[in-house]
Amino acid sequence: MNGLYTGKLIELRPVTREDMERMYVWRNDEEAATWAAGTSVATYSNISLESLQTIYDETVRTTQLSNKLNRFIFSVYTRDGVHIGNCDYRDVHPITRAATIGIAIMDKGYWSKGYGTDTLQVLLRFLFNKLNLNRVQLDTWSGNARAIRAYEKCGFVVEGRLRQNEYVDGQYYDTIMMGLLREDFFRNK
Repeated sequence: MNGLYTGKLIELRPVTREDMERMYVWRNDEEAATWAAGTSVATYSNISLESLQTIYDETVRTTQLSNKLNRFIFSVYTRDGVHIGNCDYRDVHPITRAATIGIAIMDKGYWSKGYGTDTLQVLLRFLFNKLNLNRVQLDTWSGNARAIRAYEKCGFVVEGRLRQNEYVDGQYYDTIMMGLLREDFFRNK
């Protein structure tokens, strides 16, 4: 096993340049990109492999080497070594000890099988135990029921709603803002 942080189904690994090849395929798959990016699908998808490799070289690699306390991107791998997506944390606030997270299980063969929930649990354990955060937040679009269920399973609660703030496939959706406090995460364990 190569991952630093493992769960029942997944392990989190630092993103490698080779992971960008799979990300290229996923980000250019309309269905996978829509679920991952919602309103931002137009800028998230239709990207070249060279652009993704440049993003890796200029952003991901630099962040991983220099600024792990404020932002980090992980590749999500199954315990048997299959790369299935990514997750990240960003915008870490040193005084309130809060951060924003994101997660995308991009390989369709692993949807609705618990991999997203397991990824969230591993990422949250890392953030609360290793970075000593007190609060984690995220947002998604209201049409992404699968993601909302996974967030709720991990203890997230809806803290706000921006009405008709998302536009996906010709329809307006709300932005759902969710949060989780350290004490609530450990109370539910």
